[in-house]
Amino acid sequence: MKVFQKNIVLPRYKRGFHLITRQIEKAVPELAQIQAGVAHLFILHTSASLTINENADATVRSDFESHFNKMVPENAPYYEHTYEGPDDMPAHIKSSLLGSSVTLPVSQGHFQLGTWQGIYLCEHRDQASARQLVLTVWGA
Repeated sequence: MKVFQKNIVLPRYKRGFHLITRQIEKAVPELAQIQAGVAHLFILHTSASLTINENADATVRSDFESHFNKMVPENAPYYEHTYEGPDDMPAHIKSSLLGSSVTLPVSQGHFQLGTWQGIYLCEHRDQASARQLVLTVWGA
């Protein structure tokens, strides 16, 4: 059984939903050692999230952004937590709805995703910083 953990820093992304699957795999060459296992990817932030969804058609990502902005609007009169601007509280809500981690099977040195699946960084802030992830992998 092999176990390893790696911190990954993603560059700043604009607000929206971004495919990061290849970036993650490239940042972790140790993944090639795993023939069968499990990977857990966790984001160390409360205003961005991770999810898995469509990797082929970019309109899916823009539709996600449009839907979440309508579902969790900025400037709601009942928000009290607005210290960092109108996107602050909505970013926290969106992050909680989508989640801070994904768990993936690993097979033959790669994430075992479906044909049309990819890992998304869901950036919910207008002025985000670089984002930090922790990837933990168990396998043989």
